[in-house]
Amino acid sequence: MATSNLLVLYTGGTIGMQLSADGLAPASGFEARLRAQQAQQPGQMPNWIFREMLPLIDSANMNQNNWLTMVEAIRQGIEQDGCDGVLVLHGTDTLAYSAAALSFLLLGLPVPVVLTGSMQPAGAEDSDAWPNLFGAMQALHEGIKPGVHLYFNGALMHGARVSKLHSDAFDAFQTVQRLRQGKRLSELPAHIDYRQPRQPVNLLSLPLVPGLRASHVRALLDSGVQGLVLECYGSGTGPSDNAELLDVLREAHARGVVLAAISQCPQGHVQFGVYAAGSQLASVGLVSAGGMTREAALGKLFALLGAGLPQAEVEQLFSLDLCGERVE
Repeated sequence: MATSNLLVLYTGGTIGMQLSADGLAPASGFEARLRAQQAQQPGQMPNWIFREMLPLIDSANMNQNNWLTMVEAIRQGIEQDGCDGVLVLHGTDTLAYSAAALSFLLLGLPVPVVLTGSMQPAGAEDSDAWPNLFGAMQALHEGIKPGVHLYFNGALMHGARVSKLHSDAFDAFQTVQRLRQGKRLSELPAHIDYRQPRQPVNLLSLPLVPGLRASHVRALLDSGVQGLVLECYGSGTGPSDNAELLDVLREAHARGVVLAAISQCPQGHVQFGVYAAGSQLASVGLVSAGGMTREAALGKLFALLGAGLPQAEVEQLFSLDLCGERVE
């Protein structure tokens, strides 16, 4: 789908930062800089309108309310301004989290959404800012299928599969190879598409580590957590000989907490039945995330729980592929 009328949504981040007394900080005025720089670019670009998501933020401060504000701005750009594509300018610290969250918050959106940012501010010597930004614009102009994508360092990546692997390299974002197979959702229900209102959700991700105590997990779950992504060992194993820990998880599931299991291995996937230790975790109510990343699992739970769905339906939809997060 070729974009001819583009919404550029600027949220802040390194790409538009300028030096302040405290160091680099988000700054307004980026539209003028962008238009001046475009005049020096070869090739065709789509027509575009510019919107700032105020207040501009360092993406280290990104939260669920910011995601919901992005969705609202994107809908307005499409439904009221007639845009047929969206480019989101975003900081890199939480760029992969936002790409994953928007992938599920914008299910069914008929136009492409691309997120990009930079490791160095626009204007810095040899910065990656303009190549990333205009590369994303050019890709949209040439045609991208609907859905959420991330463009970085010349690569267009799936929004719900990407992770940040480097803290300072230009190729910071990559799609990690994980086993992705399973059953796809046959038809998108209206109550989880991009028009569905969402509310903030109490979510957390917890890595399993040797020495994790039942009391640690109980304190976390007693804080009102509605969904927990448990980062398991290997193919979905954990301390299966810790009866107290298993009881804490079982009790949380019984009172409605959604428990999801991912592999903490960079190229791992959850397959509970391989080891008895994995089967023990499955027996307390954990649902497998298959080969999903942490970012995808959290974003997916947010979109489903934030829509007010009951535990059983969240678990059923979580186990299916909604947009390419679980199945190639």
